[in-house]
Amino acid sequence: MDKDALTAWALANGWQMIGGNPSLTKPSAPKEAIVRLVMKATVVALEVKKPAGKWEKMASAAYGKIEADPEGGPPHGLGLDTITGFTMLMRENKDRQVFARMTGKG
Repeated sequence: MDKDALTAWALANGWQMIGGNPSLTKPSAPKEAIVRLVMKATVVALEVKKPAGKWEKMASAAYGKIEADPEGGPPHGLGLDTITGFTMLMRENKDRQVFARMTGKG
């Protein structure tokens, strides 16, 4: 996957652009990113915000090593499918976006 394909996947699956990075938020604080994808020229890093406010890199991979999931799930190569609680957080963010569109809030 390249940067554009990864960004498109993220935005279609509940991520939102915060500070120029595809990000996931806490359900209780939907404007504050707690997980983000930092995309550089040749690599992408998955970072998680610690309670003290510092970002910690959880995984990193070159774009060439990241493969799209044929069933539309998280791309393989960054560990998105193995991080505990990540799938639930992504679903909560996506559900919040869908409901915001239905009610006209967002």
